[in-house]
Amino acid sequence: MDSPSLRQLDIFAQMVAAGSVMRCARDLNVSVEQIVQDMASLEMRLGYRLFDDLEGAARLTPAGRKTAQAMTLLTQDAPAPAQEAEKPAPIAAPAPSPEPEAMAAPVEEEPPTPFVPMPVLPSRQPIILAAPAPVFGHFQDALAAFEAANEDIAITLDLHVHNAQDAAIVLANGRADIAYFYALEEPAGFRSRYGWSEQLNLYAGSGHALARADSVSRDDLALTPMLSLETGSGMRDIIEAALAKGRFRNAMPLLESDNMFEIIAALRDGAGCFAAFGTLARDIGRMSGIQRLALDMPLPAIEIRQAIAPRSADKPAVEALAEFLFL
Repeated sequence: MDSPSLRQLDIFAQMVAAGSVMRCARDLNVSVEQIVQDMASLEMRLGYRLFDDLEGAARLTPAGRKTAQAMTLLTQDAPAPAQEAEKPAPIAAPAPSPEPEAMAAPVEEEPPTPFVPMPVLPSRQPIILAAPAPVFGHFQDALAAFEAANEDIAITLDLHVHNAQDAAIVLANGRADIAYFYALEEPAGFRSRYGWSEQLNLYAGSGHALARADSVSRDDLALTPMLSLETGSGMRDIIEAALAKGRFRNAMPLLESDNMFEIIAALRDGAGCFAAFGTLARDIGRMSGIQRLALDMPLPAIEIRQAIAPRSADKPAVEALAEFLFL
């Protein structure tokens, strides 16, 4: 686990297994405060709460249960090892015949019990939804409502799709029925539809010179250090693509971290600027000591697009869910 994001996901899995923050801290040999901070940072990054009363009963929220389920499914991707061929059971030697004097008197057999077949319960039809975790947070209530209204449907998640290429792969190989992904425009050669847009903004500490400026230009930003999410993050990739499309020039980030508390502390200390969109931008914008920059040009918005597997015509419930999420 090289990056804080993976470490936090591992701690989340440990929390689910342990059932309490104190037991989890003891199992991992870290402080309770560290567990609480990592979970709060992960929740901010995902855009939704994982636990109710984390320091008490630590009950999973409905979104937390879905997230835990999605993480569990990742371990089921690898094919199971081949089972050994069953060996024929050895033929038992015939039992010796009892002596005549030891034979018991014949017992009268009871009539056989009539066979009553067990009722066959209908299986729940699975629908696999692939989406970035913050996008799942956007419509978690709608998913819960759809499942409540359709008891024969079970929705499972894949939270590792971020761009059009990711979505095309999981839809083509049958790992998802519906996929949401980030884009700056409609991807060529891949059928999808526009869902909504989320504005990309830049943030700095309230005491930073750019935060006090009435207008911030590209040249101003080119001279300002950036704070970024870890390399390989799907959210970072789309942010960098949007900054490049907006003709923003900057050197390597001063800080790279998926620990949002580390980024927030650096912002408040005036270390540089941080780009964010969606629920993450909303949460950062509400924090004291942090200011959204007044740019003299808008940055490109991030599109959230929906695509459906080609085989969806065979599963009417997939089409129904895809439309329901647009209501």
